[in-house]
Amino acid sequence: MVWHLPKKPSIMKYFVVLLVAFSILSCHNDEVQTDLINVAVPKLMAKAEFRNSVKVQSPQRIEEAGKIYAYDDYIFVNDKFKGIHIIDNTNPSSPNAIAYIKIPGNVDISIKNNYLYADSSTDLVVFDISDINKIKVTVRLEDVFPVYDYQLPEGADFADLSSFNNSDDIIVGWDIEQREASSVYNGGILETFDVALANSSDNIGTGGSLTRFQIFGDYLYTVSSHEMTIFNIGNLSHPSFVSTSHSGNNIETMFETDGFLYLGSTDGMYIYGLDDPAAPNYISEFVHWTGCDPVVVDGDYAYLTIRSGNNCGDQESVLEVIDISDKNYPTLVATYSMDNPYGLGFKNDNLFVCDGESGLKVFDKTNPLDLKIVQTFSSLNAKDVIPLTNTLLMIGENGLYQYRYNGDSIDLISTFKLD
Repeated sequence: MVWHLPKKPSIMKYFVVLLVAFSILSCHNDEVQTDLINVAVPKLMAKAEFRNSVKVQSPQRIEEAGKIYAYDDYIFVNDKFKGIHIIDNTNPSSPNAIAYIKIPGNVDISIKNNYLYADSSTDLVVFDISDINKIKVTVRLEDVFPVYDYQLPEGADFADLSSFNNSDDIIVGWDIEQREASSVYNGGILETFDVALANSSDNIGTGGSLTRFQIFGDYLYTVSSHEMTIFNIGNLSHPSFVSTSHSGNNIETMFETDGFLYLGSTDGMYIYGLDDPAAPNYISEFVHWTGCDPVVVDGDYAYLTIRSGNNCGDQESVLEVIDISDKNYPTLVATYSMDNPYGLGFKNDNLFVCDGESGLKVFDKTNPLDLKIVQTFSSLNAKDVIPLTNTLLMIGENGLYQYRYNGDSIDLISTFKLD
């Protein structure tokens, strides 16, 4: 059978849509449905093999670059569902790959005081990186993330889990196949399922706007499409599971600042307070049309990019500015047309927006209600950025780019090829 995972619009919404489609096809069984859809087929690994497959290796070729993370003089680049590449960035003009951590099923990481936290499908793995040349695993927390809440590859409409046995297998990646719509809709009964303040002395790394991990004080917060999972990392080497709870619909990203969590979803933005870090409290939600939606926050304004196309939505692509001075009533105050936006970030009065194939765009955000483009790098496919103290990191489809701030503009200082 083919199940649709709750990655984009909610599982119930898709269940209704598919039920209608199934009914239509049943009523017109003399017509052949030839429309093609993208189906994600899981790559499976036996649980025993999976949990013994983490390895620190010499530098490897990056097959499919995912998210980026910066910590001290190092850059960590995720290879989607495979592991983490470590790049020595002591000299930003000449970055150098030094190691690769094989972590099947990995998408996100966070680092605090030389301890790296990485998801590995349903598990959380903790690494001691105090000696970057002798990285070691300190603990693996098993089955702490939702079984049916995997992050599907971009462009996938459905997931075929007919070969997946949760008792024996772990999903460590995906292949995408094109299939006739009729083979999906008529493949059997459609089923639903239950989805199951920082100390200034702390050294916490920085992720891009597409991250789903955030550290605040003694807690690590992680989000999947519908749930937030919280860990107490007071004991850095051996964190403990705190709780998992419903956090919203179709969550994709998370941003923390000033004691608040901002969750970007395909339907809008959720705001949670951290007065009690062990139990974040829901405050409000800003709703927009369906679209992929990372978010960053600076002062009284949140900046969201909404991307249409594929499984993100059918509306236009835009950059939105939300007034969040009153956390209970976030309000849209400005909208700017974009082509195909992904991640974004800011440094002082500069707002950096990755506009996909249209490149990296630099805005002057002195007046958030009247953003002005001051620079564009159009000869690259931009995905996400990390604004650091002296440099800007930007990951594209084929390269890791570094820029140095120069007043209202930025200058390229190095390119690290990812393929």
